[in-house]
Amino acid sequence: MIDVEQHGAVTELRLNRPPVNALNPQLVQALDASLAEAVAGGARAVVLSGSERMFSAGLDVPTLLRLSREEISAFWGDFLGLLRRLAECPVPLSAAITGHSPAGGAVLALFCDHRVMSRGEFRIGLNEVQVGLPVPDVICHALVRLVGGGTANRMLAAGELLLPEEAQRVGLVDHLADDGEATRQRALEWAGYVAEQPPVAVASTRRTVRSDLMGLFSDVDRETAEAISDVWFSKETQAAMHALVERLAAKH
Repeated sequence: MIDVEQHGAVTELRLNRPPVNALNPQLVQALDASLAEAVAGGARAVVLSGSERMFSAGLDVPTLLRLSREEISAFWGDFLGLLRRLAECPVPLSAAITGHSPAGGAVLALFCDHRVMSRGEFRIGLNEVQVGLPVPDVICHALVRLVGGGTANRMLAAGELLLPEEAQRVGLVDHLADDGEATRQRALEWAGYVAEQPPVAVASTRRTVRSDLMGLFSDVDRETAEAISDVWFSKETQAAMHALVERLAAKH
């Protein structure tokens, strides 16, 4: 589910779960393990990328709806663990957002240092409320960190999805590129540049700059995943997610 490519001192982790790189338990675990292996293997920077026109469609709701309470709690624990690993990653991270990136896809990018997005009719944002899911505190604060409180409030309350130009304007992404390949190359160029800098200075500076991001996880524990699971199995959320699955099925 993860294609690993080496570009000198930079490791690229490409999501490869067709058709839309939806996040199920196996993909979350695979990405977490691949990131750990890249760092342990000596990568000086990491690029997280997706497929052409699709970075990640977010959570694989149809699959997750079939899981038991215990399995859902384990999934949320793993997902929060992945976000912690991204936040605490000792080497720079660049997200090559190669297409659509709603919900969980946008969340992965939030915890990177640098974000490049493809131009086009693509959308990025946190639309969880549209399926009855409150956005967890750590994700809310990660968004506020990038775009500011007012913009984050507007985006989160409405489940707003932005076009690339608007995402760049508000600070959700740093740069735009013409297509998926150009997006990957721009992300790799940035990662390659920072990988060439003195590593101790880079690591120390990032720890300082990202201390607030890392600090978001100080209160995240098993009870956090259990609380999210409580909402997941609420009548409102279950109804909204089943309605989403029905709409998706009607399109195919």
